[in-house]
Amino acid sequence: MDTQAIPGAITDVAELEAVYGPPVEAVQQKAIDHLDGHCRRIIALSPFVALAAADRDGLTDVSPRGGPPGFVRVLDERRLVIPDATGNRTCDILHRVVTGGRVGLLFVVPGIAETLRIRGSACVTRDPGLLEGLETGGKPARLAIVVEVEAAFLHCAKAFIRSSLWEPSTWPDRDAMPKPAQIWADHIALDGLDVDAVDAFVAADYRDEL
Repeated sequence: MDTQAIPGAITDVAELEAVYGPPVEAVQQKAIDHLDGHCRRIIALSPFVALAAADRDGLTDVSPRGGPPGFVRVLDERRLVIPDATGNRTCDILHRVVTGGRVGLLFVVPGIAETLRIRGSACVTRDPGLLEGLETGGKPARLAIVVEVEAAFLHCAKAFIRSSLWEPSTWPDRDAMPKPAQIWADHIALDGLDVDAVDAFVAADYRDEL
């Protein structure tokens, strides 16, 4: 990005810190370098994690991962394993992990406004021992992502409070948003690919490829 073309762009850390001031000491010390009992309990209750990864060239992606509560397995106090689903077979996140090996995780528990953030290094594995018992949509996982924890901490509830994310009364009417099939059809823009065709493909994919 050409930061000179952005009005008010901040490019210096000291300038950034001058806007908010230094964090309090307790906040600076919130991260631990392992998975304690609290972290393990949150992971065991979480059916959803957002996984961010960057490759060696800095190309970054974020991918949602979901399953029954506890679908992410804690191996020990420093490692956890995330089963990989078939998805759309582009394997974007797996590419980032294989070539870059740096990840960030955000574990969410429904109805709870605090989240668990983890960052560390990662690799993709096909080891039968690590894959044993891991499932995606009821099917055995073909691959998994092993994360070695470098920092873990509880993230405060402010974003969820501001967004009222867990308040059904604030949720938009589904009719306010275009059908996902319409969005995909417009974005892909292939000849002969209409909304009905995309809708049928998505329905079959959700049914057969979870």
